Formats: sequence, C-alpha cells, structure tokens
Amino acid sequence: MDVSHLAAVDTARAARVLDEVRSAALSGRSAPVAPRPVIGQSWERMLRSGVDPDHGRRSGLLSMDEVRRRREASPLRHVLPVLREGLLSVADVARHIMVVADDEGRVLWREGSAPVLRKADGLGFEIGADWREDVVGTNGVGTPAVTGRPVQVFASEHFVRSHATWTCAGAPLTDPRDGRLIGVVDVSGPLESMHPATLAWVDSVAKLAEARLREMHVRSLERLRAVAAPVLTRIDGRALVVDRHGWTAAVTGMPYLKRLALPKSVSAGQRWLPALGRCSLEPLAGGWLVRAEDGPSPRPAARIVLDLGGPRRSVRVSDGAGAWSRELSPRHAELLYLLAVHRAGRSAADLARDVFGDPARTVTVRAEMSRVRRYLGALLEHRPYRFTESAEVEVVPPDGSGDLFPRTASSPGLVRGSR
Repeated sequence: MDVSHLAAVDTARAARVLDEVRSAALSGRSAPVAPRPVIGQSWERMLRSGVDPDHGRRSGLLSMDEVRRRREASPLRHVLPVLREGLLSVADVARHIMVVADDEGRVLWREGSAPVLRKADGLGFEIGADWREDVVGTNGVGTPAVTGRPVQVFASEHFVRSHATWTCAGAPLTDPRDGRLIGVVDVSGPLESMHPATLAWVDSVAKLAEARLREMHVRSLERLRAVAAPVLTRIDGRALVVDRHGWTAAVTGMPYLKRLALPKSVSAGQRWLPALGRCSLEPLAGGWLVRAEDGPSPRPAARIVLDLGGPRRSVRVSDGAGAWSRELSPRHAELLYLLAVHRAGRSAADLARDVFGDPARTVTVRAEMSRVRRYLGALLEHRPYRFTESAEVEVVPPDGSGDLFPRTASSPGLVRGSR
C-alpha cells in the first residue's frame, strides 16, 4: 500500500487503514492490505524481541553530562550546520522537529517547532532518550539504523500504539571513511505534517552532511601530507604515513596504498599488519608513520573471533605478533559469518545468493569482500572466498534467542544461519 500518497489526499483515512492493518497483524488476523515490506519486517522483529505494542517502554535518559560528552565525541557535531540549514528553515510552518541521534539511538540534539517539541516530550522523545528499535518499536530513528536506509513511519506503522499520532522520516548517517553508522537524522511531527516528499528531503540533506564529512577528511589528509613529506624524504625502504583511520597521506619505496587496515587500538611499536607484514609504528601529528620491514616475514597462526553478541559487532585477531580488533559493518559481519560457517569456502555467486537471495549480484559481493580483505589480508583466501586453513575461527552469537541478523528477512542463507 502506498501510504504516503493516500495520506497526502486523506490523512485521517490513511491513519484508519493503518490502524486496521496493525491490529490485524498483531492479532494474527488477515489484514485488509499488507503492510509495506520495511514496516512488516520491523513488526516481525518487534514481536520476536518482546516489545509491548500497547505500552512500549522507556529507558532512562542520559545525564546532561553524558549527553555533552557524546556530543563532543561525535562526528555529527561537524555537520549540524548542514542539517539545521536543510531541515529547520520551515520547521514552524511545517510543524515538525529535527532530531539527531547517535549510533546507539540516543537523542543528542532536538530542535524545531516549540509546540511539536512539547508533544515529543509526551512521547519520551527527549534529549538523552534511547530510541533504538528494540526499545521503543518501529520508528524513524531506530528502524533506519537497523535497515541501513531511509525509512518513513506513518501513524500506526509505529509498533507502539501511543506513537500512532506521530509521523517521522529518518535517514542513517555514515562515516564516509569506513561506512560505519554514526547516527540518524529524523524529521518528526503530528500526522498532518507528513508529506510524500519528506523522506526524499531528509535523505538528500543526510547525503549533503556526509559530503561535508568527506570534504573534511580530504582536507585533513592534505594537512597530514604536508607534515609527512619531509619525514619520508629521510627514510630508506618502504614506508607510508596514514591518518588515525589508516587512510594514506603519502608513501615512499612502495606502490600507493589507498588505505591501510589498522587495529582498533593502535600503539607505537612493532606490529603485524595484514597488508605489509611486520612493521614499526611511530606517532606523527594527526596519524602514524609506518615502516615496513624488508624481506619475508611469515605470518604466525592466528585465532579469529567473530563477535556477533553485541550491538557493535567486531572481529578480533590474535597471533604471535599481537592482537587487534575491528568493528564490523552489518554487511561485513554477514559475509564473515557465512565464511565462518562454510569453512570450505563460498563463491561470489554463493555469497550473493546467501545475502541477497540473488546469485547475480556478484559485483556487490566482490566489492565488499575487497574491503574486508584490506584488514584481514592473508587470513582470507579467494576462489572461493574462505578463511585460511591455518586460522582458528570462533563465532560468538548473541545471548538468548535473538536473531543473528534481524535485518535479513529476505536473505535465505542468513535466515537459515540465524535459527
């Protein structure tokens, strides 16, 4: 059902239809029309996770000290002017508010129409509130964070009944350096404030914000390059200077490498890096000077732990050269889980079928696996893709009966693996 166009013509009628659809879905009866797939899949997640559709629940608000700490640490602070300029210019007339939440669903900023802000208070949509999907149900902050794409939630498409007088449209914001979710921007308001173009509008402003982050990254690499140039002229052998996230500013004695996979916690000294082998790392203003040792340096046997048990999924690697960990994007967690389950390996077509239900989507799979191999390097082999035989691989699943991959209802290989 095309809710947005129906609501544009008759908001009250659209709300009534959606209330019937929600009631039927929760009671197991046949619905007059099917909910939109993104909403239906979210409702299924809510039913499995035990969210109360009639009352919901509210977590405690963060203290203002903690809110301030998160604001100062979040890259979202750099794009607030872009979000405000794009989304708040007509806030009072359109009767909406802008909400910006971090990657854990905590509301850090909230601005806009004063009457609508007061209504949001009544819903618990306050500074410091937790609006993850598994806390407050289907909504314009938590659902985009789970699906990784823009989502509009109208009236009774909200899972919790008390939110049915509300409409919201949210888009995820990702770090252009690594694709990691850094937050969600949402426009919310009463039912009548919804417009068919709202979602596209919010998404376009989110993309502008991400473009601003890319510009900032390019400028920071240019500054680091100016620092690196005189340092590298005095070095013989292979070396490069990278920023704190591994993006290369300058190299000498070796081919250019766009990005070097670094451990999550980097410290000076001797380290093993998948792309270069044994290296020495020295701090440099805004980054690291990395010197690669000459000659072959065989990698020690490794133990790989794929941790899927928490909201921040990660891979941890330990071997004779040390230990490191890396946070995983949802897609990389899915791909590595499949390789852990299928130790004999999976072709690009196999992975495309497992993840997307479509074996033809090999280009996407190969692109993602290329990114994975940047940080796992020699621990992964290809043709087919697989973990090296010498590596010990362990998967840490979530506690309880939760799904491994709640966003993958249409992914046959992952649905089977999640059960």
